Amino acid sequence: MLTKRIIPCLDVRDGRVVKGVRFADLADVASPAGLAAYYSSAGADELVFYDITASAEGRRLFTEALRETASQVFIPLTVGGGVNGLADFDRLLKSGADKVSVNTGAIADPTLISRAADRYGSQCVVLSADVKLVDGAYHVFAKGGRVDTGMEAIEWLRQGERAGAGEVVVNSIDTDGVKGGFDLPLLKKVCEALTIPVVASADAGLAASVFHFGTVSIAELKREMRACGIPVRTEE
Repeated sequence: MLTKRIIPCLDVRDGRVVKGVRFADLADVASPAGLAAYYSSAGADELVFYDITASAEGRRLFTEALRETASQVFIPLTVGGGVNGLADFDRLLKSGADKVSVNTGAIADPTLISRAADRYGSQCVVLSADVKLVDGAYHVFAKGGRVDTGMEAIEWLRQGERAGAGEVVVNSIDTDGVKGGFDLPLLKKVCEALTIPVVASADAGLAASVFHFGTVSIAELKREMRACGIPVRTEE
């Protein structure tokens, strides 16, 4: 059985890690490089680095903060924010990313997924979706959760898998930052629909607040998962 990955998420704004509730009311947490180094030494299996305002502000991700963060870790690093073309994939991979996450850019140009997979390999392409329940249906939101695209989320993720994404990240706006657990109904639907890894509470667990504010430690979480018979990666 494949082991489950524990992945802290660094939401970065203006060069600092921030965290809010339901994508709003963002509070300062720490420097991304310092927090990345801490998580790398604390037993995290991977890290995710999102420049959360790049798409909404119509700019490219700040690579200086990314390079500094990448220099502090020796575990896989997924990076996203303001990814709109192959040039962005190339720039982020050369700046230290192992995988590139695309969200708004893929909504604007769905061919970006297949073109990136063809050039860099599916293992480098992560489709991220910000999802919210709207009138009984799961909708995909763009520009950092600010714009409702009206697209049905499950079918959008299926399209991404068919196009060549090697992994998907599901961000539930409804449960973001409230420390009430994952959106299990949403994740169940996604996992049943896809064959590629789903990063959330399925093939990997992605979290921010509970790690950033010391509610749960990675070591404690892994001990509990092992006790429950869930395979996790052990430290060398």
